[in-house]
Amino acid sequence: MKTKKLVIHSDIIAEHLLQPPAGPSVLRRAMREFFCYTTVVNAMELFSCGTSARHQRAIEHALGAMKILGVNSRTAKNFALLLRRYPDRPLGDLLVAGICLESRLPLLTGLQERFSGIRRLTLVEPRAIG
Repeated sequence: MKTKKLVIHSDIIAEHLLQPPAGPSVLRRAMREFFCYTTVVNAMELFSCGTSARHQRAIEHALGAMKILGVNSRTAKNFALLLRRYPDRPLGDLLVAGICLESRLPLLTGLQERFSGIRRLTLVEPRAIG
């Protein structure tokens, strides 16, 4: 059986960290069903929002449960193509998209509009996660 894999966007991780424990978060549900990754871009974004040592530890704990995908020369090439094709999109979003495309992995995000229309990028909505 092939392992199902998914890249988790920072909005899903932030929701997990900020949500009151009224049930399993989208992140917890995704981790039950998929081998989860995130990107170095998402990790940096999350760490930049952590305003205390407690926040930083919570972010480290959440990120420690998944592999962090980085940037390499192939990702840089995908990013350059995306930057030319979508010059008005935020650079961070294009980097995340480039990493997902290079890794051939879908992106779980509640911010579908930020990534819509990017060719070959598969998006997964939070409601699709059991």
